[in-house]
Amino acid sequence: MGLIHLDAGVVIGFLDGNDAHHSASRAMFTDALHHGDRLAMASSAFAECLVGPARSGDAEIRIVRELFERLPISIVPLDTEIAVVAAQLRAKHSSLRLPDAIVIATAVEGAADELVTTDRKWPSARRLKLNAILRHL
Repeated sequence: MGLIHLDAGVVIGFLDGNDAHHSASRAMFTDALHHGDRLAMASSAFAECLVGPARSGDAEIRIVRELFERLPISIVPLDTEIAVVAAQLRAKHSSLRLPDAIVIATAVEGAADELVTTDRKWPSARRLKLNAILRHL
């Protein structure tokens, strides 16, 4: 049992059967639930997951919210400490976008065991000095 923090692409891939990451995302969720892992996500990443459904209307947003409640995936609000760590990550890694730095900082501050993303452009866990495992789907 561990704590897994998710990047938005993992959930977006899960929700879209045509997404290139759908199978890997589905397998990750199945494995996490089987092992009793806890799931969490930065509030900014949650907002990113809702952009596509928001284009379709409130009913689609409700479906995603219900998924988060059923799994459950905890939504972690952005606080001062996460913001500071995100700024430090962004300052040190110029290729890292601020939204991604917030996701990584949320995992760092939450003492995640694993951080799962679909973004291959992130620096390595070693370069980020993460204590968590960084898994790319």
